[in-house]
Amino acid sequence: MLKGKKIAILGGGNMGEVIASGILASELVPPESLVVTDASVPRLEYLKGKYPFRAGADNHEAVSFADLVVVAVKPQNVRELLEDIRSFLDPSKLLVSIAAGIPIRFIEGHLGEGKHPVVRVMPNTPALVGEGATALAGGAHATERDVLAAKRIFDGLGTTVVVREELMDAVTGLSGSGPAYAFIMIEALSDGGVKMGLPRDTATRLAAQTLLGAAKLVLEGGKHPGQLKDMVTSPGGTTIAGIHALETGRLRATLISAVEAATLRSKELGKLV
Repeated sequence: MLKGKKIAILGGGNMGEVIASGILASELVPPESLVVTDASVPRLEYLKGKYPFRAGADNHEAVSFADLVVVAVKPQNVRELLEDIRSFLDPSKLLVSIAAGIPIRFIEGHLGEGKHPVVRVMPNTPALVGEGATALAGGAHATERDVLAAKRIFDGLGTTVVVREELMDAVTGLSGSGPAYAFIMIEALSDGGVKMGLPRDTATRLAAQTLLGAAKLVLEGGKHPGQLKDMVTSPGGTTIAGIHALETGRLRATLISAVEAATLRSKELGKLV
């Protein structure tokens, strides 16, 4: 689907780098068909020294070169970037935005009067280690092929799903913010292990691997999380005692409330642009 295409990534920060390295690792396009831009000279020197793709500071040149443009700058810089590149971005070019909280209507509105195909993407930080959870939504002028082209890029960084744009705030509240919830749970489980006598490094490794293993069982085991929980829970055993403590502490309700609060905050931020 991306064969013969040229890709520009505007923003060479952590996520921009991850997307670029994923494109190379998946061999979606050859290095000479990929360009990454950034305003930071030290960052550009780092990218040039590590990767075979082109890296530079000229967004105009990059957009003119590319068939597909990925906007990977900070959300507060999106308006300025779009206004800067719009005269170089004709409607034949697909624009993919990973700017959190920036709705498609905002992007389309700052690209001029053309019917520009836009795909909004919400990745999360585990993409840094190839285990991301990414949601995509197409704009009014994006075809199914456009969405699939964008999806192909992020398939190499973990799991991808396609949703309606009105659900992107919920995605932000769940998988966008979710790694932070998981880090807190890992840290708390590690604290519990330390309290019971385990060395800190051992407790943290066990806690992190336990969550990783449980997640893989859900994704690959073909069973509902509740069924998997019951498989571990023997009558009168240790696990049910621990689960009772979790239920007393309202862990489920707290996690549901966390997703709800983050989703509502995402909606609020989207109204500010």
